[in-house]
Amino acid sequence: AKTNAPVIGDGVIITADGEILTYTRSEQFITTAYTHTDAGCDKTTATGTTVRVGTVAVDPSVVAYGTRMFIVTNDGEYIYGIGTAEDCGGGVKGHHLDLYFPTYGECVQFGGRKATVYFLD
Repeated sequence: AKTNAPVIGDGVIITADGEILTYTRSEQFITTAYTHTDAGCDKTTATGTTVRVGTVAVDPSVVAYGTRMFIVTNDGEYIYGIGTAEDCGGGVKGHHLDLYFPTYGECVQFGGRKATVYFLD
């Protein structure tokens, strides 16, 4: 296990820096990556916030805007951590999340991965 891996179980997440989060449920999602320079994207989200690490594009009929999540890829390579549903994208439908990264290179490296999404209280 990676040293920055959170401890997750029984509705509680303990992050690498000791923060304690509680969650109500977890679900499997496909995750992809986007950045503000992608076609059709800019620095303002659908909800009017400014993109940053932690901004998540969702299908608002599946995940309501404002929902806080803790996102970990199933391969263990990425602990995206806390994200908030603040954006939507044309290709984001159903159980699909698009995670914001600051650079195109990071997006390419991330690619598409299955992830466990913990819905925070």
